[in-house]
Amino acid sequence: MSYEFSAGLQAAVYRRLSDDPDLASMIGGAIHDAPIKVAAGETAPDHITLGEEKVRSNDTQTSRGAVHDFNVTVHSGRDGFETVKRIAGAVCANLIDAPLALASGHLVALRFLAAKAERGRAPEKRKVSLRFRAVVDQNI
Repeated sequence: MSYEFSAGLQAAVYRRLSDDPDLASMIGGAIHDAPIKVAAGETAPDHITLGEEKVRSNDTQTSRGAVHDFNVTVHSGRDGFETVKRIAGAVCANLIDAPLALASGHLVALRFLAAKAERGRAPEKRKVSLRFRAVVDQNI
């Protein structure tokens, strides 16, 4: 096992989410791999971060592979959960069982694992952290 599939998987997830017009209408294309900076007194815009990942080996006798558990987090400065949950639902609709093309390896499966909706302090008042599992193999 190696970490060789990780960057390509993140790029494919980013492309898939960026290409969805419904999601773009909700967040204006705001998909990042690091937290955004919000000035004091401003409201955090609705946005997505691609984030933490845990990878374990899924090698066989004939192929290298890996299981990637990764987070996609929806952030909002809004007071209620409705919008952030609609955005999280659109993320799930785009990623679950998506036929992502990777730069290296082949995506065997992409599944939803868990979600956590939380309140926070301004400027980020609401967030939903989504956890997904991608199984990647070097061979088809």
